[in-house]
Amino acid sequence: MVPKVLVTRKFFPDVFSTSGYQVEYWEGRGPVTRDRLLRGDFDALVSMLFDRIDCEVLSSPRLRLVAQYAVGYDNIDLQCATSRGIYVTNTPDVLTEATAEFTWALIMAAARRVVEGDAMVRSGKWAEHDVPWDPTLLLGMELKGKQLGVVGFGRIGLRVGEIGRAFGMNVAYWSRGRRFVPWATRMELESLFSTSDVISVNLPLTPETKHLVGERLLSLVKPTAILVNTARGPVVDTEALVRALSSGRVAAVGLDVFEEEPLPPDSPLCRFNNVVLAPHLGSATTEARRAMALTVVRNLRAFLEGDVPPTLVNREVVSFRRPGFGN
Repeated sequence: MVPKVLVTRKFFPDVFSTSGYQVEYWEGRGPVTRDRLLRGDFDALVSMLFDRIDCEVLSSPRLRLVAQYAVGYDNIDLQCATSRGIYVTNTPDVLTEATAEFTWALIMAAARRVVEGDAMVRSGKWAEHDVPWDPTLLLGMELKGKQLGVVGFGRIGLRVGEIGRAFGMNVAYWSRGRRFVPWATRMELESLFSTSDVISVNLPLTPETKHLVGERLLSLVKPTAILVNTARGPVVDTEALVRALSSGRVAAVGLDVFEEEPLPPDSPLCRFNNVVLAPHLGSATTEARRAMALTVVRNLRAFLEGDVPPTLVNREVVSFRRPGFGN
């Protein structure tokens, strides 16, 4: 019997047609419903970052594999999945370049006040100026010679740092482990926040990193500094960030992720001209999103063939349940 996979969003059907599974897509409005997840009539599940895959969902006797279409997987109860012998995979590596490049899109937009300039042109305010070129109009920051502080120095953070070097920046980083990178200096968080001109947050969301960037660290930031977050929204304490912006403790902010997504249009963050906002576009290139789908299918096929999926997250599950649907 051909195993069935439920894909909670319809995308790249040509890729999933090669999976070897009977494929069902959730085609309803919004996220897949709780009722549909709890029906449990599928052997594998392709989940999105916003799907809540808790122990109730994982209690389905048929479910053997959850293939997450994202790098992060904090929406999945990993401990419960492992205890039930359910394999969990993700899609690392393939979106590193796209996310790092988008981090720099936000940095550049914030440093050179691109969004403010765009609004000025569109609104007609530029045409109202007495002169077409003003020596003091929307002055920003040059990056060469400035310090880039990278919070989290994994694949994406490392690539953000590499691009920073191309701009002639001095790269500092903080991570739980030490990386032997000759062109980057490891700093403690407090020093990194107090000395950096641009701070890029590239951490996974864990209980330890939730609200890591909060009142204490934001109070150390130079008033000329830029903060960018392309990691996960809850790593930054939104209320503390709004207070920092209101008091002028930070020069500009670029955000691709938020504690509440979609971000409500009445969010206090929308009031600030020096905040660049994007709707979670970090990996949004055709190349990256298709590569993510291909990684999901490689995981599905490997498991189907009785092999360990290449990007298995909970590797300890292998010790007590072999991959494949016949086990």
